Order: sequence, then structure tokens, then C-alpha cells
Amino acid sequence: MTTVGFIGSGRIGGTVARLSVAAGHQVVLSNSRGPQTLKDLVDELGPLARAGTGAQAAAAGDIVVVAIPLRAYHSVPAEPLAGRTVIDADNYYPQRDGHIAELDSGSVTSSGLLQRHLASSHVVKAFNSIYYRHLLSLARPAGAADRSFLPIAGDDPGAKHAVAAFLDSIGYGTVDAGSLPESWRQEPGTPVYGAPYGPFEQPAGTPADAEAIRAALAAAAR
Repeated sequence: MTTVGFIGSGRIGGTVARLSVAAGHQVVLSNSRGPQTLKDLVDELGPLARAGTGAQAAAAGDIVVVAIPLRAYHSVPAEPLAGRTVIDADNYYPQRDGHIAELDSGSVTSSGLLQRHLASSHVVKAFNSIYYRHLLSLARPAGAADRSFLPIAGDDPGAKHAVAAFLDSIGYGTVDAGSLPESWRQEPGTPVYGAPYGPFEQPAGTPADAEAIRAALAAAAR
């Protein structure tokens, strides 16, 4: 059993937590408003879930999912995440986050920015390219003919392996999208962002196999 910590428990974080509990993992949830605001979600998820502070979620997780507005990445606690695998589900939306010059110029990716902040952690980009409703509805067990795949990117092979195993356990295959500098291929505005899984207006989504994800990644251009 894996313990998954969550820095951010909104749409993506909450969905990954639901899939994690369904797969038998323990989860420790946190948000910027305090553990008491997560009571309803914890009650819904049951005995495998508890709420804590960001630092507590970071310290408890074998894997930690960061799913917060990118503008708040400096609030992610670095010390308790030292040596840990961190899944970065964040996206850069200038209209929400304000303009960040390094991201606007393409000199760094959003996950690269988080990795720089978490210098002693192993950041892997995942979950950022799929609508949260589709993430919930498209989960399938290993071997299912209609299993969907998600792109992941990271610099540490061991961390990528751990993330791939975790995603497998909650219902998804993975496609290796390369290093963190290459993770722009799964950022907003690229072919793999959202589109392979169907329109947002379609709550059930459309399964996307590994070949569809590889083709979408290959079609990305700056």
C-alpha cells in the first residue's frame, strides 16, 4: 500500500485521491485553507483518507501530488519533500497566474520551475493534460482493451518508474514524454493537452491508447 500526499485537493487533486483510495492507497490531503475545510472530502473517501497541513501531507507521502495554481509553487514545502517523488499536475495559465517571464520565453518549463524550487526532490510531470472528469471516468484496470494512457516527463528514471507504477495501480498506462525540459510537449495548447480524451463537454471522455498519445506528443511544436 502506498501513501499518497496531496498539496492541493481541488479538481485534479481530489480526483486522483478518489482513484487512489479506490485502488487501496492511503491518502493525506491538504489545501491552502486548512485541514478543517477538507472534512467533507475526507468523509466521502473514508478510512483510507485523512487531512493535514501541506507539510504533513508532504512528509507522509511515498509519492506527493502537487495540484495547485502555478503562481503558488513557492508555497510547496521543500524540506519535507527532500528525496521524494513529486508528481507535478500544475499548468501555467497566464490569465490566472500572471505572466512569468521565464515561462513566456520558453527558457524553462513549468515543471522545471517546480523542480528548481524542490531541488532535492524528483519531479515528474503527470495528470496535467487530462480534464478532471475524464480522469475519473476513463480509469481502467491493466489489460483492458479500452485503457487510456497519460504522458509523463521527468529527469529521474527511478521516479518515473514509481510514477508509472502508481498510475498503473489507479487505472492508467503511461507514455514516456522525455525529460522535464521536454515537458512543454504536454503543456496547455499542445496536441496532447485534453484533445485525445474527448471534448470537455463530454463527461465520459474517449479512451486514448498509447499510440494516440505518442502521436500527439510528436505533433507538438513551439
